[in-house]
Amino acid sequence: VETTVTRSEAEALLLENNLIKTAAPRYNILFRDDKSYPYLKLTGHEFPRIVYYRGTVDKRNRYFGPYPNAWSVREAIQALQKVFRLRTCEDSVFANRSRPCLLHQIGRCSAPCVGLVDARGYAEDVEAAARFLQGGQREVLADIEAKMHAAAADLRFEEAAQLRDRLSALARMQSRQSMEAAQDVDADIVAAVVRGGRACVNLAMVRGGRHLGDKAWFPAHAAEGGEMATLAEIVEAFVAQHYDGMPVPPVLVVDGVAPDEALLDWLQQQAGHPVQWIRQPQGMRREWLELARQNAQLAIARLLSEEGSQKERTRALARTLGLDDGGDLDRLRVECFDISHTMGEATQASCVVYQHHAMQHGEYRRFNIEGIVGGDDPAAMRQVLTRRYSEAPVPDVVLIDGGATQVGAARQVFEELGADVSALVGVAKGEGRKVGLETLVFADGRAPIVPGRDSAALMLVAQIRDEAHRFAITGMRSRRAKARTGSRLDEIDGIGPKRRQRLLARFGGLRGIMAASVEDLASVEGVSRALAEEIYRRLH
Repeated sequence: VETTVTRSEAEALLLENNLIKTAAPRYNILFRDDKSYPYLKLTGHEFPRIVYYRGTVDKRNRYFGPYPNAWSVREAIQALQKVFRLRTCEDSVFANRSRPCLLHQIGRCSAPCVGLVDARGYAEDVEAAARFLQGGQREVLADIEAKMHAAAADLRFEEAAQLRDRLSALARMQSRQSMEAAQDVDADIVAAVVRGGRACVNLAMVRGGRHLGDKAWFPAHAAEGGEMATLAEIVEAFVAQHYDGMPVPPVLVVDGVAPDEALLDWLQQQAGHPVQWIRQPQGMRREWLELARQNAQLAIARLLSEEGSQKERTRALARTLGLDDGGDLDRLRVECFDISHTMGEATQASCVVYQHHAMQHGEYRRFNIEGIVGGDDPAAMRQVLTRRYSEAPVPDVVLIDGGATQVGAARQVFEELGADVSALVGVAKGEGRKVGLETLVFADGRAPIVPGRDSAALMLVAQIRDEAHRFAITGMRSRRAKARTGSRLDEIDGIGPKRRQRLLARFGGLRGIMAASVEDLASVEGVSRALAEEIYRRLH
């Protein structure tokens, strides 16, 4: 047994927390270490842009949050666009607009890019949006209402109607905030539940009196050795791990768990300010906690339902494919391959992985296919399988998106590698390419199987195949777009990666570069007059 001496209980708690996250010991409750919370950002530009942001905050821009998930940020941006009409475009696009974009036409942007609003008017909208995000909803509503009445009194009825619509949109936003407090407050609400051998911790985040959303965690090792951790142990583990390096609000509402003195001292050291730990809240805070409990119950019920259905699908697939049903289904590993290209261009293969009854996104791989005739899918399949299994072990099941031709190509590779061909299964489209009529084709000579649209095994096969197809398509599109965007610039002598990036950033894309004059091109850092003339000549 190794021991480490620390100077205080708080320091010991921090060390213990770091060791748990680093070593992931089996009998310690472990929460997934996700420090990158999203923010809503107002940039420091003369005409600030409102944007979703994830990363390190700085002093040049203004940040609001953190929000519990990306959806909450994007919903807030869309709502604020309706009311305050702030721009969301990149600075390079903003600098090169010659006419308003579609967002202006649908009333989501005031078009500062073409001067339809002056700097002062736009700044007023920015400040109103910031006040709203900071909890000053009533002030903003009163301000817009006063402007509406003033415009109507001056017979500026069109402006008054626009302000009326903005006031209505803002009122609807406010009415949806069921957690709005009587006073501005920043608080986190933590509720935990245990059911079916699983634990869930739900975190609700309130900033400026506004409910920003909830996020649920399902800790690993909450039940080890046949014994479930107590709610107090689960909550304390969550607080210690979650707030290590994360902002700590002044108020923590925790479901019935008394604060550990060392934990509270450590929290206040992390926060740099006093932290109020409330376990028996009253009034509005009690309503917050009740909603957090309900969300925790819903989250764990959904998890148990999904896990149950996924396990049943895994079991059905094992039976359908004739695998050992007595084996450990948690370890059953399925890898699926798909080939994607457009008229033979930018051919790419994808490999997705299914294990532990879930898609393992961190193990996905893409393979650029080279040296084949465009559109030769069997050759592409031979190449990707050779590259994959020359080094990696063959899983329990290898799904191939294709019929007998693709499976035949895959069988050749497996025979050359000395691998078991019984692991190969093709997924051939059914008659009329209708979903639910797919046929499973085996490389070891077994008769094909048509599971039927109600088959749990086919549902899982379709889920894995569709994910492989999605992953291949997105990679192929990205590769093709990159090739097309960069190719014309790459053909010009003197344009390397850095100059190309500066040009694309300055003009917002190839179309913007083509529309630029020689003088505009020469104004880009690293581009001489002679090079600007050459770029202009080659693109026209």
